[in-house]
Amino acid sequence: MKQLQPTNDRILLKPIDEGEQMYGNIVVPDMGKEKPELGEVLAVGPGRQSELDPSKLITIRSCKVGDIVMVPKIGTLRVDFEGQEYYLAQDREVLAVIKDKN
Repeated sequence: MKQLQPTNDRILLKPIDEGEQMYGNIVVPDMGKEKPELGEVLAVGPGRQSELDPSKLITIRSCKVGDIVMVPKIGTLRVDFEGQEYYLAQDREVLAVIKDKN
């Protein structure tokens, strides 16, 4: 079985359909721009090299596998892999992590 493993500071997301109300209503004001995408984090890359010290790796801290995140539509790569649609985004593109308020 093949699987996608993101490289560097990229994250792999499974899109969440806007019709799914898994985490309550998320309201994004429509100001003539496209609404962001929601996705579940399936995998994260190892991180990126530090510009100051290339021997050091800066790991991803904004999200982890299983998190629901919001990413912009523009700049996020849509990938079709074995009949499934996924998003690939860089860690710095994550706009928000959706937390459960329990």
